[in-house]
Amino acid sequence: MSEKTISLDGSEVLIEDSACGPQAETLLMIHGWPDTYRIWDAQVEFFRPHFRCVRLTLPGFDIRQPRQGYSLAQLTEHIRRVIEQVSPQAPVTLMLHDWGCVFGFQALLRHPQLVRRVVAIDVGDASSPEFLRGLSGKTKLMIASYQLSLVAAWRLGGGLGDRLTRAMARALKCPADPQHIGAAMNYPYDMQWTGSFGGLKGKLLPLQLPCPLFFAYGRKKPFMFHSQAWIEGLQAQAQHQVQGFDCGHWVMREQAQAFNQAALRWLQA
Repeated sequence: MSEKTISLDGSEVLIEDSACGPQAETLLMIHGWPDTYRIWDAQVEFFRPHFRCVRLTLPGFDIRQPRQGYSLAQLTEHIRRVIEQVSPQAPVTLMLHDWGCVFGFQALLRHPQLVRRVVAIDVGDASSPEFLRGLSGKTKLMIASYQLSLVAAWRLGGGLGDRLTRAMARALKCPADPQHIGAAMNYPYDMQWTGSFGGLKGKLLPLQLPCPLFFAYGRKKPFMFHSQAWIEGLQAQAQHQVQGFDCGHWVMREQAQAFNQAALRWLQA
């Protein structure tokens, strides 16, 4: 099995071939906050005998590079270009987490011919009216508290912004190595709350899936990132599967073995 790294639009894309050979289906992994491609180490090790594993660090999330924000259009276009570069002859399977779900779903909705199916982790219809209507006042306050703190860290930048971001990551029990975490990763929250980089309001397409979905989520969290109505809609269709795990937000790290096995069963079925 071979490994290689390519550069696309200034971002590194890691390609790790499968034991199944060059014809293996491509599994493209897209992380969220405050992570990098490294968050998928356990998945690459597990899925590599079955799939060609491709992963990337989202533009702007590599804190070694100058701080820069990106628009939704730029991010979905980047994902499209990655897919066409790494799998020009066949659609890919997406494996998404957190903001990776937001941007990956939007890329899928804009370019459905490029994606065969999706494994999404812990973020579903979090921008839908149904989700927002279901939030209690306490939950809204909790969401605003941590997200606006990250907006402030993005705006501050520098060493102070980095320290605030790492402190929030610790408070949220993020498993990523702090040396790879910095304020540069926070621009999606600034985009969401202030409308910077084109904003998200009015830009997100409704999450009407054109392909099968395996949705995994952690049960042990103060609040969910999906509505119950959305879950029930998925469960009503045989092509989709929903599974909760007894863990927090980073299901693929906190319940790696159980998640990997459940996702593989669904993919092979």
